[in-house]
Amino acid sequence: MEESNKQTATMKMLAKVMFRLLPIQILLATVGAINGILASYFASNYVGIDAMSAVGLYGPVNQLIMAICTMLMGGSVILCGKYMGRNEQDKLQNVFSVDIAVSTQLSLVFVALFLILGSFDLTGFFTHDRLVRPHFNRYLLGQAIGVLPLMLGNQLSAFLSMENKGTLTTVASLIYIGVNLVLNVLFVKVLRMGALGLALASSLGLWIFFIVQAQYFLSGKSHLKVRTTGLEWKETGEILRVGVPGALNNGYQTARGLIVNWLIEAFVGSMGISAFAAANNLLAAFWAIPAGMLAVSRMMISVSIGEEDRRTLTDVMRVMFRRFVPLMSLISLLLIACAVPMTRIFFRNPAEPVYKMTAWGLRILPLCMPLSVICMHFVCYGQSSGKQGLVHLLSLLDGVVSVAAFSALLIRPLGLNSVYIANVLNGVVSLLVIVAYAWIKKKGFPRNMDELMAIPADFGAPDTERMDLSVRNMGEVITISRRVQDFCREKGVDERRAYLAGLAMEEMAGNIVEHGFEKDKKSHSVDVRVVHKNEDVILRLKDDCEPFDPGERQRLAEGEDPTKNIGLRIVFKTARELEYQNILGMNVLTIRF
Repeated sequence: MEESNKQTATMKMLAKVMFRLLPIQILLATVGAINGILASYFASNYVGIDAMSAVGLYGPVNQLIMAICTMLMGGSVILCGKYMGRNEQDKLQNVFSVDIAVSTQLSLVFVALFLILGSFDLTGFFTHDRLVRPHFNRYLLGQAIGVLPLMLGNQLSAFLSMENKGTLTTVASLIYIGVNLVLNVLFVKVLRMGALGLALASSLGLWIFFIVQAQYFLSGKSHLKVRTTGLEWKETGEILRVGVPGALNNGYQTARGLIVNWLIEAFVGSMGISAFAAANNLLAAFWAIPAGMLAVSRMMISVSIGEEDRRTLTDVMRVMFRRFVPLMSLISLLLIACAVPMTRIFFRNPAEPVYKMTAWGLRILPLCMPLSVICMHFVCYGQSSGKQGLVHLLSLLDGVVSVAAFSALLIRPLGLNSVYIANVLNGVVSLLVIVAYAWIKKKGFPRNMDELMAIPADFGAPDTERMDLSVRNMGEVITISRRVQDFCREKGVDERRAYLAGLAMEEMAGNIVEHGFEKDKKSHSVDVRVVHKNEDVILRLKDDCEPFDPGERQRLAEGEDPTKNIGLRIVFKTARELEYQNILGMNVLTIRF
């Protein structure tokens, strides 16, 4: 009973922390949805339904560009993180420069492609509707101007986070929203530039978004700098290899968008694409809530797996089921209740078919959201824990197969509603796959969270193979360093690694006490965990001081007197892995020997 009460209290505390961080994550996720809402609003109210269809047809193209962005960004950031941890400065700068160069080259390819397709009316494979195609051609020409800042802006956003300048991305995003709104009013409402004006407003806004971020890298203040000569292009292959898994879902959604658009145009007509685009773009702002929930959980999941902390890992998923899913269900019901007034944002005449189709979309699609929260969390858990089979299966089903298949089966009798219902059925299928995967892995129906997650039996360390300590002052640093060495010797760790583990604990904990404790008048402590697992020694230090990246300190130390910061240099050179994260207001440092 005491253990159960302790676990409940721990989960409540975890839920409190996660909900505290949730609003800012939702805000950041919402920024990306604003463009679609603005484009849909001005298209439906000032250009017409055909222009709204053009916006909908461009959706899969945008998904493809975002898939490439995600692939390059994910691969390059992961590699940069590794090289940063190893203090391999030349490789770090090379990956950053190669990523920017490849992003620029691919952007120019898309620019040329859009200009050719739009200028010579070669967009017949997108739509055969003679009224929609001219709008889509002009929309494509306007979007061509924004491809380069879109791709580069996304890359810089990730690298600004590595430079601890994420606030600049938020500022750039808010400026982008304001510029986009003003330009839409000017180009679409005042100058009557139609679909071209819609695209130009977005594209020019993206240039502002890119320039605001780029000025930091051009100022000379950034650690990462673009090199134009001596690039090792072989890193391109490694960037792609590492980045592909994270981009698969965007790629699948590109295929799904093309298939669904074809089905809608063939069996419902361009009016159906307009309604589908309106419903999707409006709900995109509310999809920021599940995205924010996932962002918070992703942080906790990654740290828990890095620490091999079984309890926290399962508690994160319990918070998701017990708090996030009910909250998302309530929001979904509110959206369904507000379907009609939300429809009137885009279409005013209830007698029009496009009005009715949009309203039904806003009644049915919100049902996907609670189911999607579950699927997204399990995909994230699978990515973090190496369950690539589950990740690829869920990504394939959720990304394209389920929605496309159910839409194709139901579209003749149900029309556009079939696409809406297919999205809900897709969530049900994903949930059944999660349960089936756990059933197969555990050879029985999952009875608790541990079994539903199919956590390996050897994940985490038993109490006999771990030690938890706390450091409150500099005097305790030396004592705990000795206890770490004694713990390692007791577990049969060789003398060299035992000494290095103690040295690392003394150096890193001492840095936190010296540089973190004195910066404010608050009470602080360093929570220390030492784990012996599979012959590895894993040290984890967690504190709530101001952000302090030892990797950044190590980079600064490179230009100093080599007799200084010897301990820090030794730790970076001898540790097999060293990973720093600032997460949920906590500095988390994990070191493996």
